[in-house]
Amino acid sequence: MTTTDYATYISGLPRVLAAAASLFRDDDGRLLLVEPNYRAGWALPGGTVESDTGESPRKAARRETAEEIGLDLEPGRLLAVDWSRGSGRPPIAAYLYDGGVLTEAQCAAIRLQEEELLSWKLVAPADLGRHLLGTLALRVAAALTVLDSGAGTVELEDGRPVTV
Repeated sequence: MTTTDYATYISGLPRVLAAAASLFRDDDGRLLLVEPNYRAGWALPGGTVESDTGESPRKAARRETAEEIGLDLEPGRLLAVDWSRGSGRPPIAAYLYDGGVLTEAQCAAIRLQEEELLSWKLVAPADLGRHLLGTLALRVAAALTVLDSGAGTVELEDGRPVTV
């Protein structure tokens, strides 16, 4: 196979998007959610991995957090990886990291990326269902279970744990 043949082969492979986000909490266990201006529902700070630059999911979570809420924080451990099929778009491999517990000073320092976000708030886990839509709600619930139990990373498909 020539270099040109290989490049043609690679360009014809199916596309998969990658996304990364961080799960931040406060001292009361509430989760930090952001309100996008481009779609319904709330989200976690995060976004698309810039694979064309060789960015890793971990680096994307940190970059997106800095861009979206103005806090440059190293993500903690990987809580969940979710293969989300969706409809009308390529599948997404979504990585969810532990953002840790934010101090009052860090919360006061949050500055929203106005081009993408309308607001932010801290939400009790019991109220997440009213804010998070679809597989994101399931992904966050699975990540909270990992945090509460001290278990390792959970593998998900469309927000549901994979059983082996």
